[in-house]
Amino acid sequence: MNAALVDAAVIVRRTISASPEELFDAWLDPEALAIWMRPNAIQSTTAKVEARVGGTYEIVMRSATETYPHTGQYREIDRPHRLVFTWCSRGTEHRETLVTVDFIARDRRTEVVVTHERLAESARPSHTSGWTSGLEHLEQEFTWPRSV
Repeated sequence: MNAALVDAAVIVRRTISASPEELFDAWLDPEALAIWMRPNAIQSTTAKVEARVGGTYEIVMRSATETYPHTGQYREIDRPHRLVFTWCSRGTEHRETLVTVDFIARDRRTEVVVTHERLAESARPSHTSGWTSGLEHLEQEFTWPRSV
């Protein structure tokens, strides 16, 4: 095995003023995903979701100059506590990685913890940045009170 492919995990946390149910659902709703999953320089996102254990998803992110398809399969769906899915993209060198998202109720807020495992060491910085930016967008879209 290539030494650069050592199992490296990225863990990103963010506490958001929204319910676990609402935030959990935002990860499985293709329309919601298209709104908030736009990390860094991504200008638009489309998503197709088969929200069931064994179901698949496809998320296509577009910057001004490139397209980034992401695919995977849902391994665990425990609403509103945990979501586990595989993640495969150019950023993972088209190798299957594993993402676990935990939703932890904290009073009227929810701590969202994204753990991305099986990443090559070289992929950690871009995925740390991507998940951090993605959770910032999730917070912007789903924080109480919302402006209408």
